[in-house]
Amino acid sequence: MQLDLEFFKGKKVFLTGHTGFKGTWMSRILIGAGAILTGYSLAPNTTPDLFSMADIEDKMTSVIGDIRDLDALWDAFSKAQPEIVIHMAAQPIVRDSYKDPVYTYETNVMGTVNILECLRRSNTVKSFLNVTTDKVYKNREWEWGYREDEMLDGYDPYSNSKSCSELVTHSYRSSFFKEGEYPAISTARAGNVIGGGDFANDRIIPDCVRAAKKGEDIVVRNPYSTRPYQHVLEPVTAYLMIVKAQYEDPTLSSWFNVGPDDCDCVTTGDIVNMFVEKWGGIKRVDRIDPNAPHEANFLKLDSSKLKKTFGWKPTWHIDETIDRICEWNRVWFADGNIPEIMDKQIADFLK
Repeated sequence: MQLDLEFFKGKKVFLTGHTGFKGTWMSRILIGAGAILTGYSLAPNTTPDLFSMADIEDKMTSVIGDIRDLDALWDAFSKAQPEIVIHMAAQPIVRDSYKDPVYTYETNVMGTVNILECLRRSNTVKSFLNVTTDKVYKNREWEWGYREDEMLDGYDPYSNSKSCSELVTHSYRSSFFKEGEYPAISTARAGNVIGGGDFANDRIIPDCVRAAKKGEDIVVRNPYSTRPYQHVLEPVTAYLMIVKAQYEDPTLSSWFNVGPDDCDCVTTGDIVNMFVEKWGGIKRVDRIDPNAPHEANFLKLDSSKLKKTFGWKPTWHIDETIDRICEWNRVWFADGNIPEIMDKQIADFLK
């Protein structure tokens, strides 16, 4: 199924987490499509930050607020009167969840409760999507991809809080809404997302970019862990495909994995090697910390359900993805036009 962006023209969309990495890419697409977009999120928490670079703040209603504050959230939500709601606001970093588990659970669990409570109070929403993570599953370190009916039981506070977010969504859907009717409610469990403009700590591609900018070696702490890496435009466009489809037919709402093909599930060491080869002038150095907090070693998704339901398939494989990351960052390093390179990559992706 080809994503029809014309559908979003004039649609009222409420997006939480719009100032984040994925949220900014999502916002740029929706604004370009002519959506009437309201975003609700904390201020960007990295320096630099993609949201400030992307030239979108004055093209949408951008509300800076905490997803844990139900009153403030409802105020923004009720003013927006959205038809479509995409919930992406989260504390998204595994290592940060070990440092501050209370904040992580408050944001990822009660934040989900709060946005669903807004949905329950509203009579305008037709399509709701909660974006979670591939890490919601109980990780058995097996070699095949997890399916949507596997057990939810993330290990660390981040992963577990996202498992809880899934269960909260399931409960609200069962308790307060009728299956097959509006609002259509789904969740999307995406794999490791990479791309231009990610400046977060404790993520391998931002670490590569920071090293390249400084001309330093790339330090890799867990070179043998396998992850389902995918370009940010893969899940973002899949999310839009889901919300459009269930807007038009609420019986399509469900739980969906959004992950790459098996050929793109590679080790951290392999993805760094690819970046080093394409960028040039830097090298990889492994520095394994035996006292590091637990992280899954092997994890991938089975996205057959998404493919069968919507005809979705990945567009850019890992080699192309790393090329696009290098392309984006060369523009940034040269103080080039960030909105222009974002729009170029979006257009190239959607060809």
